[in-house]
Amino acid sequence: MALTFGDLVDDADWIPLGLDVAPSYFWKDGGLLIDAPVDFAATFGGSMWVTTKPIQVKRFNRNPLRVRPNFTVPRHHHNMDELLFVFAGEYSIEYEEDGEWQTVRVRPGEFFLSRAGTAYTMTAGSEGVTYIETWPKPVAELETYWHDFGWLKAPSS
Repeated sequence: MALTFGDLVDDADWIPLGLDVAPSYFWKDGGLLIDAPVDFAATFGGSMWVTTKPIQVKRFNRNPLRVRPNFTVPRHHHNMDELLFVFAGEYSIEYEEDGEWQTVRVRPGEFFLSRAGTAYTMTAGSEGVTYIETWPKPVAELETYWHDFGWLKAPSS
């Protein structure tokens, strides 16, 4: 196997996050996120980027992301554990533990582990944040359940 090097901190090869609602995104109260009373495109538009840099490791289930300064990813949880590792900037992560909300700051070189089913919200610091998320199973098996905190609401029809 050849070695692959990719610098996720440089500005090359980052593209805007697609604004199509993933079929594995669910509303926590039931149903698909696409049918929820929130506006995915308005909430995420211009706020997150993904890299096109290749990471050719078969069992490394990952999602490298970059987030604009001060953007809050709405509250959500996953069906499996997630490890988040920060390369640049910082995240302030709010999560519930033992019935109380806790906040932790995750800076370059630090990581955060969220257990399956634990709801959390992530707010990028004043310089934004570049990080990678990883899961123990293929990303195709990942399900994300979105909660009602942090969204721009869908316009009334």
